[in-house]
Amino acid sequence: MSTTLDEAAEAAASFRPPLVLASASPRRLDLLARLGIVPDRVDPADVDETPRKAELPRQLAGRLAKAKAEAVAARSPGALVLAADTVVGVGRRILGKPEDAAEARRFLELLSGRRHRVTTGVALIAPDGGLRTRLVETTLAFQRLTDAQIEDYVASGEWEGKAGGYAIHQRAEVFVRFLSGSHSNVVGLPLFETAQMLRGIGWLHP
Repeated sequence: MSTTLDEAAEAAASFRPPLVLASASPRRLDLLARLGIVPDRVDPADVDETPRKAELPRQLAGRLAKAKAEAVAARSPGALVLAADTVVGVGRRILGKPEDAAEARRFLELLSGRRHRVTTGVALIAPDGGLRTRLVETTLAFQRLTDAQIEDYVASGEWEGKAGGYAIHQRAEVFVRFLSGSHSNVVGLPLFETAQMLRGIGWLHP
């Protein structure tokens, strides 16, 4: 039986290239699952995340998301590559992933009782090499933390591998007295904007 032109067009429109997530973060996998998405492959990008001299938090988030997407796209022909990078900033200062408990304690002391911003850069590279990027920013404020709260949180170990030294989707959520913007952005992937990007290229329906 021959295929009609309409059927061929419909088949072409429904074709979805495999999705590669350029991150090993279990939080990003969980967030994508809320959109009903399971990546075809997880391929963490190995890029240097060291901030450049005088680089601002927003600049770092955007640059690293793009670099991660490009690194994975280079070894994933025919795939759609999604990458993200989340940066915590207090003013112009970037709070990365604490190297040890002492640095995690210093981060929490700095965040105590003041506002800070969490910025996630999202980069999407299509099979044809087309690049789309978004920067999403959320403003938060922590309550004033007591020494006991800080010591208890540091002892929990939740700060390990977390930008800014805390995880909002776990025990640190109780510290947040104010949040303006996307909650999922703070976790590691802004769902609204990511879904918009995927719909914009026709990969996600509806």
